[in-house]
Amino acid sequence: MKQQDFENVYVEGWLHFESQITNYKNEKSPLETTFPEQYRQICAQLSLAKQRHYSDDMIRRLNSLVMAGHHILYQQENRVRIKQISNALYSFVRTLRDNYIYLSLASILFVLPAILAGLACYFDETLIYSLISPAQVDEIESMYNPALDKIGRERGSDTDLAMFGYYINNNIGIAFRTFAGGIFFGLGSVFFLCFNGLYIGAVAGKLTSVGYAVTFYPFVIGHGAFELTAIVFSGAAGLMIGYALINPGQLTRLSALKAAAKEAVKILYGAAFMLFIAAFLEAFWSSSTQLPIALKLGIGAISWFFVFWFCFFSSFGRRNESV
Repeated sequence: MKQQDFENVYVEGWLHFESQITNYKNEKSPLETTFPEQYRQICAQLSLAKQRHYSDDMIRRLNSLVMAGHHILYQQENRVRIKQISNALYSFVRTLRDNYIYLSLASILFVLPAILAGLACYFDETLIYSLISPAQVDEIESMYNPALDKIGRERGSDTDLAMFGYYINNNIGIAFRTFAGGIFFGLGSVFFLCFNGLYIGAVAGKLTSVGYAVTFYPFVIGHGAFELTAIVFSGAAGLMIGYALINPGQLTRLSALKAAAKEAVKILYGAAFMLFIAAFLEAFWSSSTQLPIALKLGIGAISWFFVFWFCFFSSFGRRNESV
C-alpha cells in the first residue's frame, strides 16, 4: 500500500484519537471506552509504517500519538492501582475497628503471656528451657551477641536479600497458622497467640538477663511494630472464625463461617502486607550494626506510633463507605 493510500485510510482515526487526548488534557471530556483499543490499533499502524519505510514525518506523527496515548493509559492504570490499594487499606482498618472485641482479646492472649514469661525468665534464667531447647537457647544467644557484625541469624551482608525471603516465609507462616487455627472453634488461634507471646517474652527476658539488651531491643523495635501487631491481628481474625463456629446464630455453621471469613480475610490481607514490611526492615535495617542505637530506637518508636495511629486513630478509617 502506498503511503498516501495508507494515510487516507487511517487519518480520520488519528485525528479522532488526537482530539480525545487534547480534550482529556484540557479536562473537557473523559476518554471513550474504546480508547485502549484505538491506542493498540495506532501502535500496529506505527509498526507497519516503519516496516514499509514511510516518511519520517508520518512516523514522527504516529510515534507522538503512541507516546501520548501510552502516557494517559499509564496514568489511568496508576490511578486504578492507587484506588484499589486505598480501598483495601480502608477495608482493613475499618474491619479492625469494627471488631475491636476480638482484637482486644487477641492482644491480651499475646501480650499477657509475653510479659509474664519475660519477667519469669529474667529473674530465673532456667525457666526458658521449659519452652525452648538448650540448643535453641544457645543459638538465640549467639544471634544477638554484641560482637557480631550482623545482628540476627548468622549471615553475610551479601545474603540480606535471601534473608528477606526467609523472613517473609517465616512471618507469613506464623501469621497464617495463627489465623487458620480459628477453624478449631478458635482454640488454635488462642494456642498460637499464647505460645508466640510466651516464646517472645521468654527470649526477651533471657537476653536481657545476660546483658544482650543493647543488641536485642534495637534489633526488634524497628520491625516489631509491624510484625508483632500483624500476628495479633491474624489471631483476631482467627478468633472471628472461631466465634462464628461456636455461635452461628440463625445461620448454619457453614453460612456463619463464610460470613465471618469474608470479614476476617480483610484483616489477614492487611496483616500480610505488614509482615512484608517487617521482613524488609528485619533483613536490611534491623540487622545492621553500623547504625547508631539511638537512631534505631527512635525510628522504632516512630514506627510503633505510626502503626497504632494509622490503625486506630487516623481519619483514614472514618471515610465514607462510598469512597
